[in-house]
Amino acid sequence: MKKIGIIGAGISGLYLANIINNNPEFDYKIFEKRSSFDLEQGYGIQLSVNSIKLLNKLRFKNLPTSEICFPKKINFFQSKNSKKICDIDLQQFNDGQNRYTTLKRSILLKFLLENIPKDKIKLNTSLSNLEHNGKLEAYFSDKSKENFDFLVIADGVFSQSSSIISKDIIKPKYNNSIALRGQLDKHSNRDISIFMGSNFHYVIYPVNQNNEYNFVAILKKKLNEEEINNEKLFETNDFIDSLKEILIKNSDLDLNDLKCLKAFPVFVSDKMRIIKQKNIFLSGDALFSFFPSFAQGASQSIETAQDIFDSINNNDDKIYKKRISKIYLVNWRSRLNYLAFQLVNPLNILIRNFILKFLTKNKKFLENYLGKIYRN
Repeated sequence: MKKIGIIGAGISGLYLANIINNNPEFDYKIFEKRSSFDLEQGYGIQLSVNSIKLLNKLRFKNLPTSEICFPKKINFFQSKNSKKICDIDLQQFNDGQNRYTTLKRSILLKFLLENIPKDKIKLNTSLSNLEHNGKLEAYFSDKSKENFDFLVIADGVFSQSSSIISKDIIKPKYNNSIALRGQLDKHSNRDISIFMGSNFHYVIYPVNQNNEYNFVAILKKKLNEEEINNEKLFETNDFIDSLKEILIKNSDLDLNDLKCLKAFPVFVSDKMRIIKQKNIFLSGDALFSFFPSFAQGASQSIETAQDIFDSINNNDDKIYKKRISKIYLVNWRSRLNYLAFQLVNPLNILIRNFILKFLTKNKKFLENYLGKIYRN
């Protein structure tokens, strides 16, 4: 029996554990630096058909329908007056029970956790060193040691484990943006709504059938290094109010209905993290963190975890390398979306809106731009 060590208990690591549960030829253990799982947060995620196909093999389709939502469209609006520009029909990418899905991130985590025995997860533990002596000898912060045949690093965008293994400190890049997340109890649209403004955009979508909605705004904001490293800054009311003020002045959004507002600096990957050892894999944000404008973070984490297992199971790292190629495709789309959503020049905005109206109805373009990503 081959043993797989999983560093990080996020979506990618937990999905991988679920796959291994169904394969008796492998054993695993998860190591998570946090002391507990926060399963109460109501913030949402979007899952396209590519990842839903994989989750449904784990009986994700048996989740109560009240806990999830199946938006039919992506609607594009001008933030200043909420005037609709165009929409994309998401149903053209669905495949039977595999449908574009939105839900609370906590619901997905609960689903993934329920099939993992408690003794398979070790909390309050992080990787401190790794040696190669036939097998991988992993040393942890609690002074314990484990031997593995394979190691999967999925400990997030600030992955310390990948730096330990590569002997190189790899830092993500602050992309001069702040994410403002919150929750809404009511909204006029049951689909995904993208509101585009100057140097900002925000997205609203339902996360279940109980009239709960996710809100996330991405605002351009330059910060110096001291401000970026000051975590308390993003928790202050003055800082959050300053972001709200930008939205109030440039949109007709009623921010009084928003609750649980939190601000986060947005970090993205400048380049792909590559580990040369064939029995060590990176996944999720530890591998690559995208611009927050294509809603593919969770789906790519799930797909990558699947490809990692297939590579291990088939003893063929080409499967994993193909995933890296797709991540590059998602990355340039994310960057393009980010630029298009936040245009400032009125002429450029006019041209963008005209092009959007055409492209969102062009099936050939949609199949190339979205279909290649959504359908695997």
